[in-house]
Amino acid sequence: MSTTQSERLRELLEPLVASQGLDLEEIEVDSVGRKRVLRVVVDSDTGADLDQIADVSRALSAKLDETDAMGEGEYTLEVGTPGAERLLTEHRHYVRATDRLVKFQLAEGGELVARILKVDDEGVDTEVPGVKGRKATARRLAFDDIARARVQVEFSRKDNKKEEEA
Repeated sequence: MSTTQSERLRELLEPLVASQGLDLEEIEVDSVGRKRVLRVVVDSDTGADLDQIADVSRALSAKLDETDAMGEGEYTLEVGTPGAERLLTEHRHYVRATDRLVKFQLAEGGELVARILKVDDEGVDTEVPGVKGRKATARRLAFDDIARARVQVEFSRKDNKKEEEA
């Protein structure tokens, strides 16, 4: 049986989120003074658009209203997606980050910034960008070798496919 409020909320809300074709990534309950905020983060392999977020928000709100999962008192429900610089903690996160630049904290120490090319059950195949005119290099990382990984925002990425077609 669940003990924390977040675990109870996850058990209650996860099937509802899944029925909307999304994954429940995170639940967080914050109290700031008298105000309480329930933050729910959802995602899918294809991302979540505003209509999906609105639909799941309405469904979660209705479910929470019919139960006492949030207890007495007012709270604000916020439903969103993980954001641009998401932390990769599950296999599906790595799959969804394919072709994205990721900063890896390595278990042995040190860090590596590389693009995820392919993900399988054991790890990821990456491409480490070349520096100062050097060619990019391939590197395989086993999941056991990764202590932490976070997607990086790219503002000036050149699209290789468009360059090849030009």
